[in-house]
Amino acid sequence: MQLLRYRQPARLRAALLICVAAALALAGAPAPRAETRAADHAIAMHGEPALPKGFRHLPYADPDAPRGGRIVFALQGTFDSLNPLVVIGVAPDAVPRYVQQSLLYRSADEPFTAYGLLAARVELDEARTRLAFEIDERARFSDGRPVTADDVVFTYEMLRSKGKPFHRSSLGRVTRAAAVSERRVEFDLGDGSNRELPLVIGAMPIFARHATNAETFGETSFKPALGSGPYLVSEVRPGESLTLKRRKDFWAEDHALTRGLFNAEEIRYDFYRDANALFEAFKAGLYDIRLEGDPTRWMTGYDVPAVRDGRITREAVRFEAPKGMTGLVFNTRRPVFADIRVREALGMLFDFEWVNRNLFFGVYRRAGSFFSDSDLSALGRPADARERALLAPFPGSVRADLLEGQWAPPASDGSGRDRDTARRALDLFNQAGYRLRDGLLRKEATGEAFTFEITVTSRPQERLALNYASALARLGITAQVRLIDDVQYWRRLSAFDFDMIQWTWPATASPGNEQIGRWGSANAPRKGALNYAGVASPAVDAALQAMLAAREREDFVAAVRALDRLLLSGFYVVPLYYLPETWLALQRDVHFPGRMPKYFLATEALARAPAPAPAN
Repeated sequence: MQLLRYRQPARLRAALLICVAAALALAGAPAPRAETRAADHAIAMHGEPALPKGFRHLPYADPDAPRGGRIVFALQGTFDSLNPLVVIGVAPDAVPRYVQQSLLYRSADEPFTAYGLLAARVELDEARTRLAFEIDERARFSDGRPVTADDVVFTYEMLRSKGKPFHRSSLGRVTRAAAVSERRVEFDLGDGSNRELPLVIGAMPIFARHATNAETFGETSFKPALGSGPYLVSEVRPGESLTLKRRKDFWAEDHALTRGLFNAEEIRYDFYRDANALFEAFKAGLYDIRLEGDPTRWMTGYDVPAVRDGRITREAVRFEAPKGMTGLVFNTRRPVFADIRVREALGMLFDFEWVNRNLFFGVYRRAGSFFSDSDLSALGRPADARERALLAPFPGSVRADLLEGQWAPPASDGSGRDRDTARRALDLFNQAGYRLRDGLLRKEATGEAFTFEITVTSRPQERLALNYASALARLGITAQVRLIDDVQYWRRLSAFDFDMIQWTWPATASPGNEQIGRWGSANAPRKGALNYAGVASPAVDAALQAMLAAREREDFVAAVRALDRLLLSGFYVVPLYYLPETWLALQRDVHFPGRMPKYFLATEALARAPAPAPAN
């Protein structure tokens, strides 16, 4: 989320409207609706959309990109559903991405701007309390029936009641949704304090009421949703592959937002059980694009004939978005992690310097913020007056060193046996009521040994967890590492049935409603939510609301930095590391015909070069 900047007269008009509405309500008369700005083609969270009305195509898309061929993606694990929008089941993103469409489509060239796709026009008042969409009269589902306002309201109601917690909590803030005509749908957004809500609504994948059973929506199913997008699901092999074919009658074939995108005639998702099989398949040319996250593999694993002779190309890409947090997550619902001193001590015992040098060729940087490499990060920055005002109602919620910008992640001597760090960690354990006896760290009151489980789902995660467990063992802590399959892993995460996991929270230049899903108190007990750490903090909730309600850029940055300080002060994770670049590998004839976007990778822009004509 990033925020619109309003001039003083606009705020005065909004205040006057509120006063008039209140006076009329007291008199028993209906309140007037807030004034809406002229119908527009996009919504931006900060400033104005970069592209004017009537633009021809997205700047990073090539309208002359070659069409045809097949592009194959690959994922580790398996799937038991095609619907990733509900709590149960494991599903790829293929159907919402390629089969369905949303009212708005996000540009990968802007922090958070979404342009009208199914919506030919969008209206939003300055207070962000009222939103309306006019559906494009050309928009059609794949069965030929038009997309209507009624389909939008149906989708909203279904996701609000049966979708994932993110949709339930976000869409629950809508006070009214109505199809006022066949093509016009209106939403009342409460007090407008959640300023990203219009974009959340605009991003909903729209379901066809006439072809969707709302009663069974929350169940796993291999039946794909009927969509208005460029592809249809043509073949499902459960747990193995998913194939999509391009539609011949796609309604938006020449739309500005699809011109130069969705170029393949066929898209296939293949699934592999483990990371090694996944990589071997790529080297053999069985799928086309790979985002590499393993430094060892990037540095040494690509010394193969396919790379040397150019059949595989590699590139390190830098995006302008903040780098997120990868960490070992404490499930604070577990009594063993309830004490913040215990969590801080365990964080000290991760020897980043040794791990980075010996396991990862020194390519990582230490994570010390949930928004690294950006002006949203609190690391090394003292809190300004805006932040201090936000945090004032919650004294002690942020440590003094974090408030003053003096905190940094623990640094070791890189030996793997830093005695000073071990002594400081043991002192914190002692303060929390633990003592080292007979080679084991025990709860002094009960004699119970300190032990917990680290749940992992891949060999690289297992290797890191075993290294960390070895470091903990030197202080008498038993950390058992358990490698489980992908389906079991996701089911346990959905039920918060774990002690510690490795997790990555990606970051954008416009953090917004997704942060509530990760850290909001209401999502701590909600199964299927992404609040894996179990954060339940009034101060965090207040920072989240300030972030969503901020109108000025300065207030927004202050709220995000306050959130960063609160999460770091709570020691909810052992910060690990991040890569300053994105490592990308492609089969030679698959490429991005346009340029790389500024903020994130848009795989919709991929194209396969046509095969060369046979020699005469």
